Amino acid sequence: MEYVLVTGGYGGMGKAVVKQLREAGYGVFALDKTVEDAQENLFPIQADVTDAESLQNAFGKVREKTDKLFAILHFSGIYVLDSLVEISEAGFRRAFEINVFGVANVNKIFLPLLSKGSKILITTSELAPLAPLPFTGLYAVTKSALDKYAYSLRMELQLLGISVSVLRPGAVDTGMLGVSTTALDKFCEKTELYECNAKRFKTIVERVEARKIPPKKIAKKSLKILQKKGGRYVYSINRNPLLLLLNVLPKRLQTWIIRQILK
Repeated sequence: MEYVLVTGGYGGMGKAVVKQLREAGYGVFALDKTVEDAQENLFPIQADVTDAESLQNAFGKVREKTDKLFAILHFSGIYVLDSLVEISEAGFRRAFEINVFGVANVNKIFLPLLSKGSKILITTSELAPLAPLPFTGLYAVTKSALDKYAYSLRMELQLLGISVSVLRPGAVDTGMLGVSTTALDKFCEKTELYECNAKRFKTIVERVEARKIPPKKIAKKSLKILQKKGGRYVYSINRNPLLLLLNVLPKRLQTWIIRQILK
């Protein structure tokens, strides 16, 4: 049996991926801060990706079961909606700690279990290569940094025979719209710099999230990526046509359009 590690294994996308991989015959270590009971071929690992000691303990638990991982799949992460100049320093750092450093921590600690032919799949976002929308800038910056990290890691680990790819999903039906709406409401209540037209911004959020796909599609895509020999760097799924159209336009026109919408 081949073993894989899935971070964020009990979140929306991660849980679907864990189920898909188990059904495909993999032994799955599901790593998350909150876990559920073990099942056949499912081994819950309670750990915090931002805590090195926690991850070292997780490594020990995995090592008790196997000395080799076929793949690491990253689905841990948080969504951030806030002003870049009003967000607290702790909030700013937390976004990077989870979305970027957490991935790097896991890869570094679990690297000894990878070998020639192993794979790493890092979930970024369709926003990673695109211009960010207002108040989603920090989220976009962390995902862009993660995307660049993944490419750099791919360049290095190819020399060891380990494949690194990124999955850039668009909107996935994991309750993110509710999270986005709640975060936006909180931002509009606390901001002192912006006249926040929550209704108009919600329209943008809803349009971006309108073409949501179920987590199962992400799970099927992840399985296909693992089953492919080699593998390319980028896999995209459910890209939003409005975001793509906006990013075709000159930057000056993009900012003018957003200004007109949110004024």
